[in-house]
Amino acid sequence: MNNFTRRRFLQLMSAAPLLSATEPYRRKKKVLLSFSTLGCPDWDYARIVRFAAENHYRGIEIRGIQRQTDLTQRPEFSSAGAIRDTRRRAEDHNVKIINLGSSAALHHTGKAERQKNIDEAKRYIEIASELKCPYIRVFPNNLPKDDSRAAVIELIIQGLQQLGEFARSTGVTVLLESHGDVVYITDLEKIMNDVNSRQVALVWDIANMWSVTREPVSGVYQRLSRFIRHVHIKDAAIQPDGKMRYQLLGRGDIPVGAAIELLYKNGYKGYYSFEWEKLWHPEIEEPEIALADFPVSIKKYFIK
Repeated sequence: MNNFTRRRFLQLMSAAPLLSATEPYRRKKKVLLSFSTLGCPDWDYARIVRFAAENHYRGIEIRGIQRQTDLTQRPEFSSAGAIRDTRRRAEDHNVKIINLGSSAALHHTGKAERQKNIDEAKRYIEIASELKCPYIRVFPNNLPKDDSRAAVIELIIQGLQQLGEFARSTGVTVLLESHGDVVYITDLEKIMNDVNSRQVALVWDIANMWSVTREPVSGVYQRLSRFIRHVHIKDAAIQPDGKMRYQLLGRGDIPVGAAIELLYKNGYKGYYSFEWEKLWHPEIEEPEIALADFPVSIKKYFIK
């Protein structure tokens, strides 16, 4: 176990009764916890759902299963019947599938690549609708250097408008994650204002933004809260080269606690979703450790 002691592991395992004792308080305050399956890339779906239920998560967001990030290639989503069974298995554990994390990137400028990503997002909207899952996630990454920033931002806006229209009668909302080069308040505010669709909103990835911009989380919340429907939570130590080295919640440099408190005190009703990027960073703690730690470590931000 990297940077982890046997004593800490046993403390986590013994914390479950304590967390269970706080459940009435958590229900009263409508605190909803979820995790992304990025954190458990080798688990099958049954284990994902079972672990969520056993560790007091109310939701899961599916970014992939057993290292397959294209959900259309997974048996759980291969037919209408399979999708119903997938939904029911989660419901039987009192767990909701709350987000499908697509790989659809909206920053591409080439016509063919752009259409490929739009089509992927549409397929995810259709699956989410059958699952009765409220959200799919799309994202921008590094903006092309051969085009002006303003022109690429405009393409992102147009893509979101197109997806919002496609989702209009499905009950699904398309969420743009703060990601890549699109992490500044001004850019995200412009995109959301210009898209102007009830079917399009934001995933606030606190670490993605702050690690690049250092914009205070209070400023992010003040200007973007009306667009935020979902939150990705992760902590990290910022290395000298600016890269993030992921840490368990509360042990890194990201002001994630301040962001959580802002959301909680101001009545945020969405999920606090732990995005432990084990699939991309195999060196970080195992899911049995990290995903068990999150519900224990986050509760201190809800009782101040």
